[in-house]
This record gives sequence, C-alpha cells and structure tokens, in this order.
Amino acid sequence: MDILSFIHWNVSPEIFSLGPIHVRWYGLMFAVGFLFGYNHVEKMFKHENDDPKWLESLFIYLIVATVVGARLGHVLFYGWDYYSQHPIEILYVWQGGLASHGGVIGIIIAMIIWSRKVSKRHLLWVLDRVVVPSVFVGALIRFGNLMNSEIYGNPTSLPWGFIFERNHETIAKHPTQIYESLSYLFTFGVLLYMYWKTKAKDYQGILTGVFLIFVFSARFLIEFIKEVQEPFEKGMSLNMGQWLSTPFVLAGIILIVLAVKKGPVIYRNKVSSVKK
Repeated sequence: MDILSFIHWNVSPEIFSLGPIHVRWYGLMFAVGFLFGYNHVEKMFKHENDDPKWLESLFIYLIVATVVGARLGHVLFYGWDYYSQHPIEILYVWQGGLASHGGVIGIIIAMIIWSRKVSKRHLLWVLDRVVVPSVFVGALIRFGNLMNSEIYGNPTSLPWGFIFERNHETIAKHPTQIYESLSYLFTFGVLLYMYWKTKAKDYQGILTGVFLIFVFSARFLIEFIKEVQEPFEKGMSLNMGQWLSTPFVLAGIILIVLAVKKGPVIYRNKVSSVKK
C-alpha cells in the first residue's frame, strides 16, 4: 500500500510554554478529565440528595490515589529492575511512566479509606459512582498518549495506520491509543445509561463490575496488537498488561453475580435499608 495512504503523525506533545512553564496535552487531558469527573459526581450527589461536603474530600483522595497508584504500578509492574537501583527517580512523575492497573488499585485503596472515614457507606457505593466519570478520564488520557506519540501498536497495513514520525518511525503502526480511547468512551456511554436510565445504581457492585469487565477486556484484547512496553515482556505468551487485566475481569464478573444475588440496596438520608 502507498505510504501516502497512512496518517503521518508529527504533532508536538506541548501546547505552549511560558518561560519555565510547559503546558502539554497529556497534563491538560488529566486536568480536564478530573474537572469533568468532579462536575459529574456533583450531579450524582445532588440527584441522590447526598452530603455535598463529601465531594471535595472525595476528589482529593481520587487525584492523589490515581497519580500515586499509577506511578507505583509502573515502577513495580514494569520497571522495578531499574527503579530499585534508582529509587529517587520514582518521584520523577513528569518524566512519564504511569500504569492504569496501578491507578485502579490506588483508587480502590483510597476509596476504602474514604468510605470508612467520610461517607460511612459500603465501598461499592462510592465505586459505583466514581467509575462512571473515571472511564471518561481514561479516554482523555489515552488521547494524551496519542499526542505524546507513545504506547502504540504493531505494524499494520490498514489505511488508518499512524506513522509516528516524532519517534523516527517509517512504517505505519496501529493507533492503539485511539482503540482504547474509543472502547472507554463506549463503556462510558453504557455506564451513563445504566446509572441515569435504569436502577443499576441500587445494586451495589453492578456498575463497578461492568466497568472492570468492559475496560480490562478491551485492554486484554488490544494488547495483542500493541508493541511490547518493556524488554522482559518479549517472548511472553501474554504480556504484563494482559496478566494484570485478567483478575480485574474476573472480579467484575463476581461483583455482578453477587450484586444480582443480594438485590437492591437503597440509601436515604444517610441511612441504608434493603428493599424487600
């Protein structure tokens, strides 16, 4: 196929700079995502007459957990050999290196703490709400990866293949950032419909289960056409991303089964009652 049929990608990851301040697409996507998430969860809280004072602390927990969890996930799952010898560089988040699996684990741990200290409600109650905007944030972050010309796929002859010229690539590669972003947007649409148009939010764990199944099934499948991220993954039948995705998918299935078996749980005026 003629090389002109492909998409030549040479976009700068930087939007603009003012002296020492550099504004990059990746950081902007993170910020926009969290602002959107704050706004959407605020609407949820108002819809359910929940305490608005919870919102600020919830997002402080979420932002810290996402960054710290994603960074430690990258360090432990993908780069321990290097970072164990250069521990100070674990703090160099601005150099890149965030793992979505670590981010999810960080969020779960933070929500356990937040549920016990702030809302006094079941962990799954808050997870069922934060996963809805979180998957949209994930879609924006993958767009940031595209602007950084990183985390792309294997060579392809498909006409929408990207030639990532900033990385001195000369052949087209699968734009797996776009594939993942679209899968996350689809999941976001499903979760939006389930929350606002059905009674799914009353079944603790169903929304979280759907999130885990959709997001990590997509991640598992897309990894088959994604370039190896770290040298140790070469020769593995399943790469690290796929091994890490599998337990999340299984957990999602279990959550849905248990939620249906338990039945709806309704919270009113901070007092829970099980609908008979």
